[in-house]
Amino acid sequence: MNYLRWAAAAATLAMLPAMGHAAELNGASLSLAWAIPFAGLLLSIALMPLLAPQFWHHHFGKVTVAWSLAFLVPLIVFFGAGAAGANFVHALLAEYLPFVILLTALYVVAGGIYIRGSLTGTPVLNTAILAIGAVLASFMGTTGASMLLIRPLIRANAHRTRVVHIVVFFIFIVSNAGGSLTPLGDPPLFLGFLKGVDFSWTLLHIWPLALFLVGALLAMFFVLDTWLYRQDKQPAPQVHGAQTQEAIGFDGKLNFVLLGAVVGLVLMSGMWKSDVVFNIAGTDVGLPGMVRDAGLIVVALLSLALTPKTVHANNQFGWGPMQEVAKLFAGIFLTIIPVIAMLKAGTEGPFGAVVRAVTNPDGTPNTAMYFWATGVLSSFLDNAPTYLVFFNTAGGNPVELMTTLAPTLVAISAGAVFMGANSYIGNAPNLMVKAIAEDRGVRMPSFFGYMLWSVGILVPLFVVMTFIWF
Repeated sequence: MNYLRWAAAAATLAMLPAMGHAAELNGASLSLAWAIPFAGLLLSIALMPLLAPQFWHHHFGKVTVAWSLAFLVPLIVFFGAGAAGANFVHALLAEYLPFVILLTALYVVAGGIYIRGSLTGTPVLNTAILAIGAVLASFMGTTGASMLLIRPLIRANAHRTRVVHIVVFFIFIVSNAGGSLTPLGDPPLFLGFLKGVDFSWTLLHIWPLALFLVGALLAMFFVLDTWLYRQDKQPAPQVHGAQTQEAIGFDGKLNFVLLGAVVGLVLMSGMWKSDVVFNIAGTDVGLPGMVRDAGLIVVALLSLALTPKTVHANNQFGWGPMQEVAKLFAGIFLTIIPVIAMLKAGTEGPFGAVVRAVTNPDGTPNTAMYFWATGVLSSFLDNAPTYLVFFNTAGGNPVELMTTLAPTLVAISAGAVFMGANSYIGNAPNLMVKAIAEDRGVRMPSFFGYMLWSVGILVPLFVVMTFIWF
């Protein structure tokens, strides 16, 4: 793959002189064929692990590159190197790098904290862990909370024969719904924060919905887990003597300080207003964002350097899940460029039917349709870029969306975050949790098997939420 990196770097350098003057793609003039690479990549993510698991495991990066080139090469041919380079750099600097840097920092810091102790997976303990994870997810990210808690949760239930439901509900609650209250919680909200949505806006407007969904899921999980626990033929491990009882504790405590630094850096970038802006090949990069991203990289490096090796060993920390997410999202953020442009074109673009579906006859937004359209697409197109799509469909003005169109932004935010749990590809931590669970011997459902769980449990709750709030 090295030659591909060198080729991409050389091509980017060659485009630089023309980038600053390249115009944004006119979505109204694009055909639906420009969405084929995006759809192809997402279908590959959904189907290839099921149809060709060994090939996908070894070559998913190459598949991602192939679909990315299927977009970039025609873009260069039809619009020129300048336009291609400008759009590439914008996706890289304005969206992908801030997103993946935050994700990596949370992944590394959480991977440096080991929860030790004698944990026995009873329904009460499991429900408590899911509830704690739901709270932590909004402050350390769904990725951070998932990486922190999934390993001890699986370890606590190692004696049980039926544990799939535990991991599935963990994805529902900790990897998705719990991250709905702050931009730190879930990638789409962080992208909204980068677009100008206030840090506290989601907390003030989405907490009733989050409380209902998380509360309902915890209640359902407790009932199901209690029933399966009583049906389980494997006895709970017995403690014989004080020597076998290990107190609950944490190793790698320094990472809690580093986690606070991550939160502080993100808050700083939203509160610090600076007129210093660097124009890089047509993309404006503000000083606060640059400081935030540089600080997050430093935090991740400090965590890797200062965390004892025994902590990483006990956590079975590895780069596989993060590499998979980083590679796949690189292709997603690139190939989604024409899709966003077409949606920005509104009713004049190829996706005019989608725009009309979320708009009432009088021109006002249909919040129920925004909730479901954002949510359904988030289930399969990944919720971060889908949020961007409908954020722009609703006008893309953060001030207007936080005030006059606040119900619309609530619908978009809730749909993207909550329904990201509908499939493995709906949110980055879903794939990470699945990979870790399978690595520890849990036979997770297939792509469509998982969706049987989500359709049966989540969709009815979303219908109820529609009648209550939208």
